[in-house]
Formats: sequence, C-alpha cells, structure tokens
Amino acid sequence: MSKFARIIGTGSYLPPTVVTNDDLSKTIDTSDEWITTRTGIKERRRVTDESTCDLAEIAANNALEMAGIDASELDLIILATTTPDKIFPATATMLQTAIGASCPAFDLQSVCAGFIFALTTAEQYIKTGAANKVLVVGSETLSRIVDWNDRSTAILFGDGAGAVVLSGSEETGILHSKLYSDGKYLSSLQVSNNYINETGFIEMAGNEVFKIAVNRLSSLAEETLKECNMSSDELDWMVPHQANLRIISAVAKRIKTPMDKVVVTLDKQGNTSAASIPLALDEAVRDGRIQKGQTLLFEGIGGGFSWGSVLVKF
Repeated sequence: MSKFARIIGTGSYLPPTVVTNDDLSKTIDTSDEWITTRTGIKERRRVTDESTCDLAEIAANNALEMAGIDASELDLIILATTTPDKIFPATATMLQTAIGASCPAFDLQSVCAGFIFALTTAEQYIKTGAANKVLVVGSETLSRIVDWNDRSTAILFGDGAGAVVLSGSEETGILHSKLYSDGKYLSSLQVSNNYINETGFIEMAGNEVFKIAVNRLSSLAEETLKECNMSSDELDWMVPHQANLRIISAVAKRIKTPMDKVVVTLDKQGNTSAASIPLALDEAVRDGRIQKGQTLLFEGIGGGFSWGSVLVKF
C-alpha cells in the first residue's frame, strides 16, 4: 500500500463559446458593472453541442498527457458532476470508453464540492491499495440547468471540465482531507425534478447561500490548518471553489492569506461547480504559478449543503 496519493498530472478544457456580462445585459435586466461588483465574474463559457463527457474527455486526456501515462494504466475513474449526460449509465463509463480505459468508473454527485469529495474518495482507494492510478474529473454543463431569464442565477454559472491523475507514492501528496454535509439547507440551493421528463432550473437563495458559504468555508480552513499544525503562512496557494469573489476574499481574510496567494479564475469562467477547482489548479500549474513541492489548500461548498477541504503537497 502506498503512503500517499500524489497528483502527477492536471488537465482542463473550456468550451469555445464565451458569454460576457454585456451579452447577458441584452436579454435580462443587468449590467457588467452590476455583475462584476457583486460576483467578480466578467464572462463564462457555454456549450453548444458538446456534452459533459465531451468536456471531460479533453480535460482527462490533457491530465494523462502531463502525467505521462496511458488510459489503459488507470485503475479507477471518478467523475464529479451535477449535469450527467444521462440518468444512467454513469457519465464516467462513457468517459472510460472515450479515453480507452478499461477500469471501474463511477459518477459522484456533490455539486460544487464534488471535486473535493471525489479527490478524497480516490485517495482512500490508493491508501488502501485498491487502486494505484486514479483519474478524478470534474465536468459540468450547467448552462443546461440555468434559467437564462433569471437574473439571480443566469449571471453566475459556466461550463467546463478539469481533471487530475493521482498515483500511489511514497513521496508526500495529499496530507489531509475533511468533509461535511448538512441536508437541512437543501432548499437554499437546488434543482427540482418531477420525474416526468422534466428537469427544473437552478434555484438559489443568494443571501443565505453567501452567508453559509463564508461561515462554513472560513471555519473549515481554520480547522484544516489547526489539525495539520500549520499556519496560513505555510500555504503557498489556496485554490478555492470559484463561486463568488466576495466569498473567496472573505475566507482568505479570515485565515490571513493575501489574495496574491489565491488562485482566482471565476472572472473568466464563472461558477463551474465540480469543475472549478481542477480548472483553477490546471491553469496555475500550466502558467507556472504552482510549482512541485508547494503546499496547496483546496476547498469548496455546494448545494445540500456539502463542503470540504483537501491539503496537498503538490
């Protein structure tokens, strides 16, 4: 059994269609200034004819290429998504076929915390010896469940996919993870389904979600550092779920981490749910900000609510 699960490759993909704040202002009562001030978002990506699996496939292949391994070497695929291509089978099995893997594959649904939950699950497989090479992907086509006439949600969400390859290693990798869920808040952020071939749109109580997110993520970050006997000064980068710049800034301030040590991508991508953390990670790895040996804190919160953190030596 390996002592650690280490990230050996990252990948991402954004669909080419860009929807700017000005584009949205032509169809709903909003403006670039209004959106930017409240969220920090300037634009987001939107699929045209691409599926959740299509986005995941490109992100996964990019991560496999960086890792220097073939899909045939994978022992497990976990796909975190809120927007599967079918009710069943799992989109992960479609991805398995698309990339040429032959390992077990399953979906995991924990909304915007999905990547954190999937990464933690993958680590357990590696640490118990049940797997050695695991592909973890977050892929979303949220534009399909957004009511584009609803100003409160249409401005927030985007499509995209991010992926990591984990490998069992004696070299330090994932150091700590922590997961929470509290179902009594489910009506604050949800998509209903009446089971008559009709899926609803994202419904969100924005102010309540904001307050809960800041409180839970701030406390979580403090707990994580305390349990690892670390100070925020020892963090090289915080790579948070990209939901709202005010949430990200509030959490960074609470743990005394300057914003120049926080990876922020939501200005160009919006909230991509389970894809947001691996998208941000891949961007910062590929542009050289994140270097091998650095300590990273991932954290995210999603509908339910479910929230969690992962501390990583990259």
